[in-house]
Amino acid sequence: MKLNNKKVTKLEGDASERKFYRSKNSIIIFSKKNKKKNLLIYDAINRILNSGGICAPRLLKNNYKKNLIEVNDLGDVTLLKLLKNRKNKKKIFIKVLDLLFKVQKIKKFYNKDFTGRKYKMARYSKDKLLKEAYLFNEWYLPRKLSKKKLNQFKKKFKNIFLRLSKAIKLPDNVFVHRDFHVSNIMLKQKKFHLIDSQDAVIGNPAYDLASLIDDVRLKTSNSLKEEMFNHFTKKYLNRDLKKFENDFLILSVLRNFKILGIFSRLAKRDNKNRYLKYIPYTWSLIKLRTKNGKVFDELRFILNNNKFI
Repeated sequence: MKLNNKKVTKLEGDASERKFYRSKNSIIIFSKKNKKKNLLIYDAINRILNSGGICAPRLLKNNYKKNLIEVNDLGDVTLLKLLKNRKNKKKIFIKVLDLLFKVQKIKKFYNKDFTGRKYKMARYSKDKLLKEAYLFNEWYLPRKLSKKKLNQFKKKFKNIFLRLSKAIKLPDNVFVHRDFHVSNIMLKQKKFHLIDSQDAVIGNPAYDLASLIDDVRLKTSNSLKEEMFNHFTKKYLNRDLKKFENDFLILSVLRNFKILGIFSRLAKRDNKNRYLKYIPYTWSLIKLRTKNGKVFDELRFILNNNKFI
């Protein structure tokens, strides 16, 4: 197959609308839908990361009219592949936590895209956070509930999500990748690289840590989760630990409700059923993070008295 006058091989896609092709020395990204986000903003965010000392894909060529860009090839070794059959995961995770700290040190939240237009990162507003959590109501709940119960539980979860968002305490003031998980961190030439960064925002310092520690794609022990949290907070945290832990728990829960909605949508709308296998573990993470704390009382009651899995 030829694309952009190059012989290419199609790669397995991700959960987005993009298509990926490998040529001899590069990756070609094709996106007809939402191409501003998937091509222009993607490039601008990568420039922000690279200028902040974080390894990210570098633009080689662009053909915006034909809905594609070409970036350097970072290989096939994801953090997921690196960790999957490894007993001692902690050493590698420590290095990834160091990477996250460097990401959060980025202070320049703007750059130009390949057209020369300035792009400034948006803030992760509460409205946006809630809109994402409501994906659970729109896509997951209809799979599990009768029409009679559906509106009742939609209203209950909407109110719970709203109250949780209001209980978040720390300001939005760091670079948040928003998908900082094991499939979006690549290892090449002994360096970690961040990919899939087009949704990055200025947000809460606990969000990406929650994405990594409570990643639905890789099961880790509760003890390892605790070690990772403690390592990050002891080494890097210069904020109120109680507020940080509060936000970590809430953001983990809201993020995983969003994931339940997204994975259900991928199955129903896009026929991408491979993500459904992560749903039981996603629920176990939600239950882990809501087992204590007054802020989760109502949610815990609903989860303990109804079957949603």
